[in-house]
Amino acid sequence: MVELKTDTSIDEMYTAGQVVGRALTAVRKAADVGVSLLELDEVAREVLRAAGATSPFLGYRPSFAPVPFPAVICASVNDAIVHGIPTGYRLHDGDLVSIDCGAELGGWAGDSAISFTVGGARPADARLIETAERALAAGIDAAVVGNRIGDIAHAIGTVCRAAGYGIPDGFGGHGIGRKMHEDPGVPNEGRPGRGMPLRHGMVLAIEPMLIASGKDGYHAAPDGWTLRTNDGSRAAHVEHTVAITDAGPRILTAREAL
Repeated sequence: MVELKTDTSIDEMYTAGQVVGRALTAVRKAADVGVSLLELDEVAREVLRAAGATSPFLGYRPSFAPVPFPAVICASVNDAIVHGIPTGYRLHDGDLVSIDCGAELGGWAGDSAISFTVGGARPADARLIETAERALAAGIDAAVVGNRIGDIAHAIGTVCRAAGYGIPDGFGGHGIGRKMHEDPGVPNEGRPGRGMPLRHGMVLAIEPMLIASGKDGYHAAPDGWTLRTNDGSRAAHVEHTVAITDAGPRILTAREAL
């Protein structure tokens, strides 16, 4: 069941989304060679605490997970696509890092992700991240009243495949509102004109995931959470929470440029 949010509720979701944006900005600024993933998690925790927000990630345990998630960010490095658990791993020059973060405030959730490199960036990594961001922008542009879920999926998939990248099957975006994960699902590849019609008041987390090698294969790491590429190639993940409105898509997790 899809809940249509009122304009007031969307404004409240924007407030939650801005906490997520600030957390990601703070984590990005703190990320440097020698900084541990656990230290980045603590940076995000402090932003949430200061805002009076809680984390929808911390303690989350879907059916596939062997243990509840122990952190407020997912920190996925290099060949990790999504759901990486923060550890004592210290960042190296050239690492490709994807950070996913959520916040709950006033009964509403926000969810967003960024990818970036630490220190010197490989040209291939820079292209991968830039393409992920273009795919996200294309998906958001398609998130308009009168379109369908398939139009978002098609827009994302077209950008990814045209650049030669893989897309992990079965993982994509989702509805969001009172809970972090709600209906409908938002695939990262699909046929235009198919799926649920987009209506004013729907709020979606749109999140492209790209695999550099062009292959789609992935597997779960021994921790039961982290998804890694089968061939060891690098991956990127970006995401925004977006409201569908009669005036066009509204990005609720927009953040300051770095």
